[in-house]
Amino acid sequence: MKSQNLTAVTEFILLGVTDRPELQAPLFLLFLVIYLTSLLGNLGMIILTQVDPRLQTPMYFFLRHLALTDLGYSTAVGPKMLENFVTDQNTISSYGCATQLFFLGTLVGSELFILSVMSYDRYVAICHTLLYTAIMSPRVCWVLVVIPYLYCTFVSLLVTTKIFTLSFCGYNVISHFYCDSLPLISLLCSDTSDLEVVLLLASSFDLIFSLLVILVSYLLIFVIILRMKSAEGRRKAFSTCGSHLTVVTVFYGTLLFMYVQPKSSHSTASDKVASISYTLVIPMLNPLIYSLRNNDVKYVVQRIWKKICIII
Repeated sequence: MKSQNLTAVTEFILLGVTDRPELQAPLFLLFLVIYLTSLLGNLGMIILTQVDPRLQTPMYFFLRHLALTDLGYSTAVGPKMLENFVTDQNTISSYGCATQLFFLGTLVGSELFILSVMSYDRYVAICHTLLYTAIMSPRVCWVLVVIPYLYCTFVSLLVTTKIFTLSFCGYNVISHFYCDSLPLISLLCSDTSDLEVVLLLASSFDLIFSLLVILVSYLLIFVIILRMKSAEGRRKAFSTCGSHLTVVTVFYGTLLFMYVQPKSSHSTASDKVASISYTLVIPMLNPLIYSLRNNDVKYVVQRIWKKICIII
């Protein structure tokens, strides 16, 4: 049983990525480059898919929301993480910690469902090409992103409120570089069994349901592709899925590594590496993957670059 020596906790100390002084400067520069690349890449993707007529399709509508969630949760973590490298003791207020936890839960959860919706969009585009416009109408597209946003906001608000209305023991050191639910729960003196059940059920549902939608969608896509007689048709069908499959593999692979591995294999260092991957590295990679593998995006970027060069 946890000690009941209750003390009001008004701030938390984040231990950060590493405690080795010789690594502080190089890691600061590395993560600064990663965060700025992510910031520019996702902002650019949001703007391009919003203003260019060639990118006004359901596929790019969902891509814009993917970039929005990437931008949101990388910004929730990145600046505070960078601050850790230039301060002797990195503290965050309880309100700041709760805000960070809420936005991370909402946006990471939303990204899971947006990736699954994007796989459904690819299924409709390939398997029901003639009905694609009718099925994926603007209204349907908005419903498919608003429902996950509302659901994830509700769950994240529930978990965050529950954690910060329970009693902390007074120990306020978080062995991480951001406020995550599991490190915070370990600091609580109150009974956390109900909270842990809610977290387990919500995270399991989010991961399994979204992954199931992706697997079923791509299973149906591959069946249709294998039935195609034209090699060119198969190539085009595969090319429309390549970027999304790459993003899904990296994102879900990282999450499964974090949450499905046995407890005996868990370590603080490996958890931090995985957390860095999905909170900072993946948001940087996603716009690069879609830019390099997507002809429409490459065309728009090249056209804008030529206009800039002419003006200069």
